[in-house]
Amino acid sequence: MYKLIIRPVLFWFDPEKVHHFVFSSLRIISKIPGVSTLIRSNFEISDPRLEREVFGLKFKNPVGLAAGFDKDARLYKELDNLGFGFIEIGTLTPKAQPGNPKKRLFRLKEDNAIINRMGFNNGGVEEAVLRLKENKGILIGGNIGKNKVTPNEEAVTDYVICYDALYPYVDYFVVNVSSPNTPNLRELQDKEPLTALLKTLQQRNEMQIKPKPILLKIAPDLTNDQLLDIIDIVKQTQIAGVIATNTTIARGGLHSLNQKEMGGLSGKPLKSRSTEVIRFLSEQSGKAFPIIGVGGIHSAEDALEKLDAGASLVQLYTGFIYEGPKLIKNINQALLGQ
Repeated sequence: MYKLIIRPVLFWFDPEKVHHFVFSSLRIISKIPGVSTLIRSNFEISDPRLEREVFGLKFKNPVGLAAGFDKDARLYKELDNLGFGFIEIGTLTPKAQPGNPKKRLFRLKEDNAIINRMGFNNGGVEEAVLRLKENKGILIGGNIGKNKVTPNEEAVTDYVICYDALYPYVDYFVVNVSSPNTPNLRELQDKEPLTALLKTLQQRNEMQIKPKPILLKIAPDLTNDQLLDIIDIVKQTQIAGVIATNTTIARGGLHSLNQKEMGGLSGKPLKSRSTEVIRFLSEQSGKAFPIIGVGGIHSAEDALEKLDAGASLVQLYTGFIYEGPKLIKNINQALLGQ
């Protein structure tokens, strides 16, 4: 039904407007008595064989929602009804910011892909915290970044502010230094500044009575030498793991007319490179740390490929938009051999 009727109708309209429309619609219908239960019964698979324990956390299944979809923690409760094992909110910044000028989100239908140059648009971390206080048992990851106006030399302060604000309300953290849509942000992936940033956060984390896992989200555009640096940085800083990968600035092999739009590319064209990065990190590190695999998952087979390459968990974003919520169920059924 989704791919035959709902998606074609939604795809007639501007993707950012559709995103807000879907948010509003799902929130409204979920308030109708019995609807949330009905949605959950259609999509959620509850089976102890799907449970995963990764970096000290227990996931009810290994299929999560990637950051960027529910930036401000507005819809995590409704999205949980669709069967996700965990929800990652953000990217959040200390202060609210509008992001880049519109139009900034583009469908590449012929490629089953999306280009975005959103630019960390969000209402600020404190606004999200107010909503997260209402959480009752949903496993939440907090993806954090820096404000656009904050120079890289002061970026650590922004990440610390977000860490401190979110600590009581999220189960793990993701340090986002790999988005291509904030000027100069990816420079923080260089070994020296990245090591300093992660050490600062991890030292602050270790001061807590109960430290929470800190993960690093990396770009798919890193070279093998840079990936080896990432392995070394994870070892040095003792963070919990890596999310591979963010969107790409590469544009090879695309067919859509709007392929030259600036921004990060996600979806099917990213599938192979994301898997390559996962496999490289897993093999070269000797499986020394957990990896969350994301990028180009549009089928159960795509998810299994990521897990076989060395991922402990997977996340969806563009595949969720193109394939619909049944994709979550399909992956979990495949994991159960159904």
